[in-house]
Amino acid sequence: MRKPLVLVALLAAVLVAGSAPAAVAPPRLLGLSISNGGRPFLGDTRQLATVSPNGDGLRDRTLVRFHLDQAARFELQVVKTSSFGRPPTVLWRLRRSLAPGPHALTWKPARGTPDRTYLLRFVVKGPSGSRVYGFERPRPGRPTSGLVVRILGVDVAFEQRAYTAGAQASASIATDARNVRVQFFGYPGPASPGELDPKTGASAMTPAVTLDWRGHRASPHVVDFSTSETWPSGLYFLRVTTSDGRVGYAPVVLRPRRLGEHRVAVVLPTNTWQADNVRDANGDGWGDSWSADRSVRAVDLRRAYLDFGLPDRFGSGAGAVISWLSRTGKRVDYLSDDDLAAVASGDALRRAYDLVVFAGSEEYAGRHAYDVVRRFRDLGGRLMFLSAANFHWRAERKASTLRRIGPWRQLGQPEAALVGVQVTASGRGGGKAYVVQGASAAPWVFAGTGLSDGSTFGRFGTEIDATTRQSPPGTVVLARIPRAIGRRSAEMTYYRTSAGAEVFATGVLDFASALAQPAVAQLLENVWARLA
Repeated sequence: MRKPLVLVALLAAVLVAGSAPAAVAPPRLLGLSISNGGRPFLGDTRQLATVSPNGDGLRDRTLVRFHLDQAARFELQVVKTSSFGRPPTVLWRLRRSLAPGPHALTWKPARGTPDRTYLLRFVVKGPSGSRVYGFERPRPGRPTSGLVVRILGVDVAFEQRAYTAGAQASASIATDARNVRVQFFGYPGPASPGELDPKTGASAMTPAVTLDWRGHRASPHVVDFSTSETWPSGLYFLRVTTSDGRVGYAPVVLRPRRLGEHRVAVVLPTNTWQADNVRDANGDGWGDSWSADRSVRAVDLRRAYLDFGLPDRFGSGAGAVISWLSRTGKRVDYLSDDDLAAVASGDALRRAYDLVVFAGSEEYAGRHAYDVVRRFRDLGGRLMFLSAANFHWRAERKASTLRRIGPWRQLGQPEAALVGVQVTASGRGGGKAYVVQGASAAPWVFAGTGLSDGSTFGRFGTEIDATTRQSPPGTVVLARIPRAIGRRSAEMTYYRTSAGAEVFATGVLDFASALAQPAVAQLLENVWARLA
């Protein structure tokens, strides 16, 4: 009788187990997709939609579709992603209680929403739990589980970062306007005529020309421009304006026809500009920059810049230096990082120039450029660094990409041995003042400034440099910002070598932002007069 009892017990257990209700899973979004209503722009997919909220009815809204497998409390977040260390910002939020079945929701961005990509995140909650979509960090080759909206304004980018004056320059323009006005602006000198551009402070170099854009409203288009042979070497901007008021800029360097047209070269930090450019070209909702996405190893040098097309910190960095050079009538050769890397040797650079000025943060340099500049210094060439974090990273260009290799100091070539200082801290500083301490050691630096040892000037922060044991012997600390960031101090330095080289470094990222102050402008004038 035991076996029948066992079988009955097993059968009862099976019946009981079969009658128990199945565990209910959290709600799911099925078939999640996005569109702009049927007018796709080049690159749009079911996960990415391009919108231009200018009121023309063409691409003014985003339409999100999905199927909900059970009733749920639903939340949609439109998120602006940012750099590491800064949390994403929720731009817009929608909360609803939804029944199971198909749904279509609309987000109509406000006119003037900054042009960039925005990540759409979703949270669905039910009695048994919740699911989230789009909250994961980016990974190579793995698309977001959320959706992405690309706000299209006017994206402009030159196919090369530098051209020779008189050469044909090609620029890609992406916008869905019916027509665009194009115009070149530059910094030809203190008495330059023509309209001043309010964003760049540059002067009009050409009249505005209107182009019919109706045939290019669904994809970028490349336009060829002829630069004038009479334009001096310098930084220029192509400004593109639409009839509804949207505007985009693209910077381009006109290099000298030959090295050494003037005895001073000013290098513009075109590598740093693109490394810090958080334009999202691959459409995953995160900026294609290692400052925004740690999985990024290489950046595309052909991308348009965010913020209307102006490089990050342009106004307080290289732009302020260029304006000062233009106001004071200084004649120099301008080089991009590509032009510097193309110089054959440090000997060639020394034959062409007495002084090389780095107008912004020259943070990323390849092996050849580093060797050329160091050899230039060893031959008695003079160097001026007007920002912080110079020659911090080794980064090599291959075709149209820049790949970050590693910090130079970890590769056996500490930057302080060349610059005199090296980056020691970054972050949000308190905007503290320099305290002069080298006026007695180098009185020529402070002549006519009204500054003496113990005097203070300026307000600086964000990223700072300081001397190390690798700084050249005899390096003089001209001024110091005590505890500029945390316990770290910033140092402005000068040193001279036995070969006659002289090297000046400001030690702060935004030194040029203070050039409107007479004492700071005079200090730079003094250093320029000696080194140039």
